[in-house]
Amino acid sequence: MSERTLVLIKPDAVRRGLVGEIIGRFERKGLAIEALALRTMDVALADQHYAEHVERDFYPPLRDFMTGGSLVSMIVSGDEAITVVRLLIGATDGRKATPGSIRGDLSLSNRENLVHASDSPESAKREISLWFPELAL
Repeated sequence: MSERTLVLIKPDAVRRGLVGEIIGRFERKGLAIEALALRTMDVALADQHYAEHVERDFYPPLRDFMTGGSLVSMIVSGDEAITVVRLLIGATDGRKATPGSIRGDLSLSNRENLVHASDSPESAKREISLWFPELAL
């Protein structure tokens, strides 16, 4: 059974020209890209997307980072896509992520860590409805 997840290729990855490398890793794993858009995140969308973090001390710099440049939003699908994508991207802190993962190979930061991916089926459904309302199930 195919599962869907939201993936954001963050502004640092776009600036560094890593979009093709990141998408290629998902495709080589056998995942499908159902939807893709290059866009910027405005403050309202950032506050909705990161609703559980808005009151936390680390959120203002995260919001500034995420709204500070172009990003790529995608719906990625495949067998156990949520788990597979999260394994491919690696631990949140790129300095501690396993070599071979996207963050382990390409990131040296905790905040500017190249990629966001939904962490559960509930999060995927909520995040897809924010980023691709016309494709939400």
